[in-house]
Formats: sequence, structure tokens, C-alpha cells
Amino acid sequence: MANIPERLAGWQAWGGDEPFEDHAGPFYMLPDASGGGQHLCAFIAESRHMNGGGYLHGGMLMTFADYALFIIAYDELRDHHSVTVSCQVDFLRGSAPLGELVFADGEVTRNTKTLIFVRGRIYHESAPDDSVATFTGILKKITARKTDS
Repeated sequence: MANIPERLAGWQAWGGDEPFEDHAGPFYMLPDASGGGQHLCAFIAESRHMNGGGYLHGGMLMTFADYALFIIAYDELRDHHSVTVSCQVDFLRGSAPLGELVFADGEVTRNTKTLIFVRGRIYHESAPDDSVATFTGILKKITARKTDS
């Protein structure tokens, strides 16, 4: 993973090896230190993230939404590995100026023994109240994480 850009000081990369997401993004996370569960995700919009029309590529937004599911559910996943069961993305507007920070936030709407339901939105720094996309998803807890004893 590349170094964290200076403008994202205090943010971090996902805690493990994520070659696809690092290549697609790279993506960054800012876990909510206050314990309120409002974890954020970000990437910097580059020309390689755009489609031929100059808008954020739908595949990029879908990849970022999938990443965001796991960050939003960060607290619920501390003791589990998990996989995406479902991810639905609604594209509202595709524009984000080059060089802009693109963010995702959201909430866990339900957490069961085996599934976590999440919803969120994607927006960029110069228009935080104007969502680029919204998304919902379901994560399946597949194994407990091993802890050092």
C-alpha cells in the first residue's frame, strides 16, 4: 500500500493485504474514535477512475461501495471475517472533480448472528449534501477471527 496522502493525515489503510482495492483506489478509512460508529471511507478522484465521458466510472463507484460496506460495519466485524452477499448501488450523479476527495458513510441497519445489513452514500468534498450514489448491502460473517492468547 502506498503512503497515506498528506491531505488524509490521520486516515489509514485497511488492516490487511487488499491488492484489488489498493489497485482500484487506493481507498482509505477513518474509524470513529469517539465510539459513535460513524466510520468514513475516502479516495482521491483521479483520471483513471473516470469513464470516457469524464464521470466517475460506475465500476469504480461499485467497488468503493463494496469497500465501504466493511468500513461502515467495522465495529460489528472486529471478531469476524466476512464476505459480501449482496451490494446494490444506485447512481444519482457521476461527477466529482479530479483531485476531489470522494467519501462514503452510512450505518448498520441490522446485525444478526450471521448477517450484517448496511446502507450508505457516496459524495465528494465540494458537495457533501449532494450524493453521487447510494448503496445497500449484506455481509455474511463466515468465521471468527483468531485472537492471540
